[in-house]
Amino acid sequence: MLSRTADHLYWMARYTERAENLARLLDVSYQMSLVPQSVASRNENWRAILALNSLETAFAETYREVNVENVLRFMVSDPANPSSIFSCLRAARENAHAVRGTMTAEMWESVNATWIELRQQNFEHILARGVSEFFDWVKLRSAVTRGVTFGTMLKDDALHFIRLGGLLERGGQHRANSRHAISYPAPE
Repeated sequence: MLSRTADHLYWMARYTERAENLARLLDVSYQMSLVPQSVASRNENWRAILALNSLETAFAETYREVNVENVLRFMVSDPANPSSIFSCLRAARENAHAVRGTMTAEMWESVNATWIELRQQNFEHILARGVSEFFDWVKLRSAVTRGVTFGTMLKDDALHFIRLGGLLERGGQHRANSRHAISYPAPE
């Protein structure tokens, strides 16, 4: 297997896993922001999301205030943020496209359909439908892609690089999350 092919498969899986992990983190943070608490506490928890992803400076270049809507917009749909869900799913699709011949048709269709559906949604649409519904969609699309991948790919080097990318991203997120704990207040 060419190293370029392995690289694309590895990064496709990492970006898909990253989008799912981010959706999980943002969903929990959003649900917890609905618990009665001071505005300062709520915003501090959103600031922690930015710190967890080392994005404080990038965020400050575009947004003046750390609050729920600004952080969600930045982390969900901002194409200038390379760590946004939008950017991760775009990068996953670009990597998949580069090695389309190595993947099964079902796998390509799953990755491509995710990207096509995502492009049809803007942040206002996501807010109107409910951000938790969007996060569930991201988690579902990631699970579908993972299931199609493991169900249709040959058990060869290509699949090993896909697994490696996904598992390394998952391990890296677990480690980062344990270093930057977000404190959630008890309900009042």
